[in-house]
Amino acid sequence: MRNDDFTIIARGLTKRFGDFTAVDGIDFQVRRGEIFGFLGPNGAGKTTTIRMMLGLLKPTAGTVSVLGVAVAEHPERIRPRIGYMAQRFSLYDDLTILQNLRFYGRAYGLDNDVLHERIQNAIQTAGLEGREHTHAKDLSGGWRQRLALNAAILHRPELVFLDEPTAGVDPVSRRAFWNLLYQLVADGVTVFVTTHYMDEAEHCHRLAFIQHGRLIAYGMPEEIKRDRMRGQVLEIDCTQPDVAIGLLREMGSFEEVALYGAQIHVVAEGITEYKSRIAQALTEAGVEVYAMDVITPSLEDVFISSVRNHVGSKE
Repeated sequence: MRNDDFTIIARGLTKRFGDFTAVDGIDFQVRRGEIFGFLGPNGAGKTTTIRMMLGLLKPTAGTVSVLGVAVAEHPERIRPRIGYMAQRFSLYDDLTILQNLRFYGRAYGLDNDVLHERIQNAIQTAGLEGREHTHAKDLSGGWRQRLALNAAILHRPELVFLDEPTAGVDPVSRRAFWNLLYQLVADGVTVFVTTHYMDEAEHCHRLAFIQHGRLIAYGMPEEIKRDRMRGQVLEIDCTQPDVAIGLLREMGSFEEVALYGAQIHVVAEGITEYKSRIAQALTEAGVEVYAMDVITPSLEDVFISSVRNHVGSKE
């Protein structure tokens, strides 16, 4: 693919704060018109990476270009063309929905006629009709995030950065928020989103996993599941999962034993060979097994496996 097919190109991107390396020589590319998920736990380096792409932090080493612009050299050139939604709610609590949108629209340089049209469209898209005079502080978390997103795209940016946009938001509101993101992509906007929710990663076109400032996986969700998972996943539905997990870990035969919702996931090469042994051990411990099946790994399974492999390769 040509360079102009990408909205973001990072090469060896690095940021150090004294002796601490927050981002460690990462390479990735974001294609035009996709939702690119940047995944990792809190403190992994996600926000620092975004701040370098926005031109708010200068890289210690490496380069990043956004919309064809070398950000470190000309950050002012990208700002009119991008939108940004911060991790914390970034609008003004004491202003109404309408006042917030007017403020941000004027800050983006929109004139009155265009601004009025964009505000009406934003209110409709966010589903906030009839609530224009409600103060932002009186909105629930999901509605606040929808308002913040629509404020960030009033000026019709080509690329939108969203930093943990659904943190602390209930599942129903998170789903509604992602529907808005798909609408943006349908309109040709590129979305770069950071999250630590692995279920949201399934909605992205491509992903990068970051851990301790380093990329540990990169590609389409299905590619990552296929290529990065070491071992098979056995899902167990049983009584007394706490007892079962303790017993399975004591067996010492598995790469990973963890609770996923109400089920237990056990990871190992050739996991089917262990099924009868596991069933017998659980039954003898008084644990009733309802179901035990080899399943396709989730992205959370893959992320844990990738972290484990990455740590192992450094030792």
